[in-house]
Amino acid sequence: MPALQTLPDATPAADTLATVAPTAAEPSFAETLRGGLELLFLGGWSMVPIVLLSIIMVWIVWERFRALRRAKGDPETLTRNVAEYVQAGDIHGAIAYCRERSSPASRILQRGLERLGRPISEIKEAVQEAGRREAFSLEKRMDLLASVAAIAPMLGFLGTVTGMIAAFQQIQAYEGLASPAVLATGIWQALVTTAAGLAVGLLALFAYNLLIGRITRLVHDLERVTSDFVDLLQTPGRR
Repeated sequence: MPALQTLPDATPAADTLATVAPTAAEPSFAETLRGGLELLFLGGWSMVPIVLLSIIMVWIVWERFRALRRAKGDPETLTRNVAEYVQAGDIHGAIAYCRERSSPASRILQRGLERLGRPISEIKEAVQEAGRREAFSLEKRMDLLASVAAIAPMLGFLGTVTGMIAAFQQIQAYEGLASPAVLATGIWQALVTTAAGLAVGLLALFAYNLLIGRITRLVHDLERVTSDFVDLLQTPGRR
């Protein structure tokens, strides 16, 4: 009886091919960064204002977060300590205490303390005016950040439209015989501006809403400090 012939195993061959096939080296950080910069420059002229808007956005967000962190404090403790100074009749001590704190709430109270002795209507008006100035200072440059969030996507769309116009001009120049590779290059280069503009706009909008939320809470605290101070002066026995 003839011996059965066994088929050769294909697994070693596959392993050999997998071993022989070259493995692609992962790009380094420098190569990735260089590729990203080249991609930005290929986006066309509209990438220049988009990059500038991104720099402005980062600067505004960093500056506003620092300003809001300095402005944040403990308004309840501040109002309570000032009330103790006023009850004890130490107005100069209360003014010095507010000057040492150097926060929006302390500056509002300092403005009112410096008007003590005048009619309550004048004191109230001075405190409210100081509160409006501090609220305006907290909201500084937020309109510019909102403009960045609105303008960046529009610039991206404008770059895409101009890029598509250039792509169709190539079709006309080649009398409709332009290769798909040429058209694809022009189209994806045009779409780079849309992606960049949307990215900058979304980040600016997120930062704007986050900052506006913090500013609203701080302004609410300032209004409460103003109201508590006026109530303190109108309370019988403490006036």
